[in-house]
Amino acid sequence: MMGSFLYVTVLLLGVISAVHSCPPSDRAALLAFRAALNESSLGIFNTWQGYDCCHGWYGVSCDQLTHRVADINLRGESEDPVFQKAHKTGYMTGTISPAICKLERLSSLTIADWKGITGPIPSCVTSLPFLRIIDLIGNKLTGPIPSEIGRLSRLTVLNVADNSLSGRIPRSLTNLSSLMHLDLRNNRIFGTLPTNFGKLRMLSRALLSGNRLIGKIPYSISYIYRLSDLDLSLNKLSGTIPPSLGKMHVLATLNLDGNNISGTIPPTLINSRINILNLSKNSIEGYIPDSFDERSYFMVMDLSYNKLRGKIPKSISSATFVGHFDVSHNHLCGQIPAGSPFDHLEASSFTYNDCLCGKPLKPCQM
Repeated sequence: MMGSFLYVTVLLLGVISAVHSCPPSDRAALLAFRAALNESSLGIFNTWQGYDCCHGWYGVSCDQLTHRVADINLRGESEDPVFQKAHKTGYMTGTISPAICKLERLSSLTIADWKGITGPIPSCVTSLPFLRIIDLIGNKLTGPIPSEIGRLSRLTVLNVADNSLSGRIPRSLTNLSSLMHLDLRNNRIFGTLPTNFGKLRMLSRALLSGNRLIGKIPYSISYIYRLSDLDLSLNKLSGTIPPSLGKMHVLATLNLDGNNISGTIPPTLINSRINILNLSKNSIEGYIPDSFDERSYFMVMDLSYNKLRGKIPKSISSATFVGHFDVSHNHLCGQIPAGSPFDHLEASSFTYNDCLCGKPLKPCQM
């Protein structure tokens, strides 16, 4: 009698354990994913043992209701005790296996800052309907951004910065109606920005610097009313700056430095909500707009290495604040206005112009 009771108890415990552990299909997918990677210095995959991948597997989390794998969070730079104890950052080689796409309830995929992971982003990730976060920053991934990325209607974060990705920005990307954070910095992405980029109405940060983008800045960007940070620097963009960028209610950072942008500085940028404005190293001509007022608040205004001419406008003294200000390497002339903000600026902010004079440069000739 006692033996049969113990048998039933063990059987029930086994059933309960099976109900609350991840399904064998998810476990198999994780093990196939692990088999394509090599990380030996920290041993983070040493915990990937046993039948229940929902408990004790480093970087794996499951949905409490379905017990399906929901999150993979593997960061090579972390404050996790594993890294603190080793006193070093992680290094991992290998590739991202398409087996990851068998995790049908996956919501977050983070494989970041491992420095040595190569190969493409598996195109099948676009078939994961619950995916909200893709964070693959800081690896050596190659190939294009999957062309059907726009199928991920729940995606809020797409971060593939600091890789070696190439190809064009997929047309479907502008279908990501929930996207809030887009980071494509420091890759080899070429071609033009989609003209309908403004469809990304939920976007708050668009970081695309350090690529090989050409063409004009799409006017439609100004439709993204939540956009606070736009970084298109270090590309090969041309054309003029859309004046509508200065009318955006939230835009605080605008980095367009290191392109082939021409035309003049729109006056709308001067009395806007923008407080970090970098237009350096372009081919911008004309005058610095004389439209500074109390709405002008610039922590950074860098207009260096352009083709600006004329005088530094006196209205800049009306600005609420100007921190870093650089107009060097232009064709400016005349006396540098006295008083704030010029009384705290160094000569390097004004050098290599045609005939600027006055503090902090040499006195003007009478």
